[in-house]
Amino acid sequence: MEKVGLKHRPTFLENYINPAFQAGFIKVLYPEKPNHPRQKYLLTTKGLALYNEIEKNTGRFIGNKIE
Repeated sequence: MEKVGLKHRPTFLENYINPAFQAGFIKVLYPEKPNHPRQKYLLTTKGLALYNEIEKNTGRFIGNKIE
């Protein structure tokens, strides 16, 4: 949220996380336990392809990339 300058979590979920999840760009680490204390969002193969395309076209590194 901080990276895109947002502070209101419900808006962030509604405008960014939920659409990305529904489009198949992200997934959760523990899908069977949505409130797991170590829950994280991960890029899917489709999401990583989009990320790489954006990075290639803009020449900008976005966020934290773990290889």
